[in-house]
Parts: sequence; C-alpha cells; structure tokens
Amino acid sequence: MGRLSRVLMLLCVMGLCAAGCGSDDEVTAVADDVAEDADAVEAAGTIRIGAALSETGRFAGEGKAVRQGYDTWVRWVNEERGGVKLPDGSYEVEIVYYDDESDADTAADLVRRLIDEDDVDFLLGPYSSSLTTGSSAVSEAAGVLMVQGTASADSMYQRGFENLFGVATIASDYTKTGIESFAAQGAETAVIVHHDSPFAVAVANGAVEHFEANGIEVLSVETYTGDPTDLASIISEFARLDPDVFLGGGLYSDAVNFVDVSERVGFDPDGMLVTVGPSNPKFSEELGDSAEGVVGPTQWEATMAYEGQWFGSAADYAALYESWWSEPPVYQAASATAAALALHVAVERAGSTDTEAVRSALGETEMLTFYGPIGFDERGVNALKPMGAVQVQDGAINVVAPRAAAVADLAFPRN
Repeated sequence: MGRLSRVLMLLCVMGLCAAGCGSDDEVTAVADDVAEDADAVEAAGTIRIGAALSETGRFAGEGKAVRQGYDTWVRWVNEERGGVKLPDGSYEVEIVYYDDESDADTAADLVRRLIDEDDVDFLLGPYSSSLTTGSSAVSEAAGVLMVQGTASADSMYQRGFENLFGVATIASDYTKTGIESFAAQGAETAVIVHHDSPFAVAVANGAVEHFEANGIEVLSVETYTGDPTDLASIISEFARLDPDVFLGGGLYSDAVNFVDVSERVGFDPDGMLVTVGPSNPKFSEELGDSAEGVVGPTQWEATMAYEGQWFGSAADYAALYESWWSEPPVYQAASATAAALALHVAVERAGSTDTEAVRSALGETEMLTFYGPIGFDERGVNALKPMGAVQVQDGAINVVAPRAAAVADLAFPRN
C-alpha cells in the first residue's frame, strides 16, 4: 500500500469514528492502530545496488536492453513481490546507475565511485566482457559482490576471483550448439574471423575446439582490430577457400558487418554463424534478405521451455517485459533480469546482506528459472545452462537447437 493510500485510510477511519460520536480517546486509539498497521507494511530498509551501464557509445543499444532487464526485476520485486524478504522484514531495492560511455576505464572508475561514494551493497555488471573485466577487478579488490548476465569471456573467470558471478553461458561454448547442428547436416570445412577482444577471442578459440571435435576442418582463422567494416580482404580470401561454414566472432555491429561485407564481395557459404546478432530483431531489419539463413547463438528466447517459481515461464517473462517496455525482450535483457534474480535469491537464502553469507549462498545456488537453470561452479560460471542457437527464417527468429527447445529445423544450405 502506498504512503498516500495509508494516509487516506487513516483519515477515513478517523472521520467514520467521529461521525459515530465516539469519544476522543476512541478516535485516538483507532488512529494509533491504523498507524501501527501502516508502519508494519513499511519497508524494513533499502538494498542499494550499483551498475555502470552504457547509455552512450558503442554499446548503447545493448546497454539499454540490460538496464531494462535490471529495471524489470526492480519493479517486479518491489511492486509484485513486496520486496526482498529477510528475517527482519521486507526490503525495497534500488539501483544507482551511471553511464560508462562504453569505455572500460570509465566503467571501472564508476564502479569505484559506486563503492566508495554511493556505498552500494552489491553490484550488477555492465554490458560486454571488455567493460566487465576491469570493473570486476575493482569490485574484487573492494570485496563487493558483482553478479552479471552479459559478459562471457572465459578469461574473466580464470583470475581466481571470489566476488564475480555470471549467469550466461561462457564465450568458449557460445558456438558449440550451432557447430554441432552444422556437423549433423554434413558440413566438413569452416573459416573463422574474430575481433581482437576478450569475448571474441574466447569465442574463436572455443569454436576451433568444437569444429575439430565434430570432424569439421578449420581452413583459416583471421583476427582484426579496430573498425569491423574493413574486412573485404579477409572475406575475399575466405571466398577463395570456399568453406561450408563461416563463423564470425564479435559484438552486434561486427555481426552486421560480417554479413554486409560477405554480400558485397560475393561470399555465400552454406552456413553462416555469427555472434550477438541474429537473435536481435534489429539484425533482420538492418540487413533485410541478406540476414536470411544466418545462425547465431542465443542465451535465451521467449519460446524456450524454461520455467521457475520467479516470473513463471520464459513466455510469461516476455509478456510481462513487453507490457512494461512496449517491446519484446532480447536475450541481453533476460540475462540481466536473471543476474539480478540470482542475487536476490541468494540474499534471501542467506537471510542477510552480509557479503560472505551472500557469496556462500551464490556458490550453493541451484535454481530453475524462466532463463534456464542457474548454478555456479567454483569459478563463478553458470555451469548448468546450455547455449541455444537461432536462425533467421523468412524474417523470423527461430530456435533451431538444442532439439528440446527448437521450434524449427536448421536450414542448411541456408539459401
């Protein structure tokens, strides 16, 4: 009940008592009782959480999705669930945000500010491995827990940190399901190009292993730095090699350019798998027919058969999200909500906001959610959730793997 509603109730009760000719003492007694009831539903306190997110710069689009994912959890836990439940009462949650401008140094500085000046209890991660790597080093040094949903570079979890937890499948396994699907369709050769960033390097290294494990020969692996639009020479060489599968590792803008440059140089492999692109409706909108048949990894889709006691099913979460934001959730948003939810559940299971108690609860977490299973290993990695794969088919984004979650068969060749 809101503060205004409680005041109105108090006034109504006082008015009714006076109208009934009760004594002043009786009116006062009733008013005191109402005030006590109002106090009983007041939050016992506030849990302050900090997040540096990209409102501007290269990651602004993804940063918007992540913020809406976090804010979906905030609104749900405060308005729908009545706060985080602890032994001494229900706690409201608030998130303090700053714009990291898609810059790693700025993100790290802002996380330090959130800890030192804003005195946050916990942190939720920024978008991307490049920003989370340095930010998590700051939180680790300060002994503050950071739970995040969108940074997947394996290298982040090879530093022996105890305060970093991630709900997303790690980067080295991003392409595993898609590669297995291509192998099942008879693919025999592949090429790989990737950006020289922690996430993309981990994706590419993992892809080499998954191709080899599935009997697919890797003909070439190329790396680039800087602007992903200058890829014509690399992709022209790929066209000469004539592989069955092209794999591109990078972020959203890279994925768009992989397909765009391939179209311009006449490179048309039977299979195309690119990261952080095909699962986003903008991908097809920007590329039109060129996006047809392109496969991409996905952490989550609304059609997946995941369900838990929080938010209900994947479809239930998607419906709630769209009702609040007037657009369907991309997986970055769902990942962000899942990260916040994992922290929330750990706090409740710990019965405290004490860092050590919550850290221990996170380490023991095993939960089924709208996002899939969540359970952290000793590195802080969610080791329970498999990666999905989608393909653009007639303009629609269809889950094609794993089989249990698929709504369509893989089209191979793609055209």
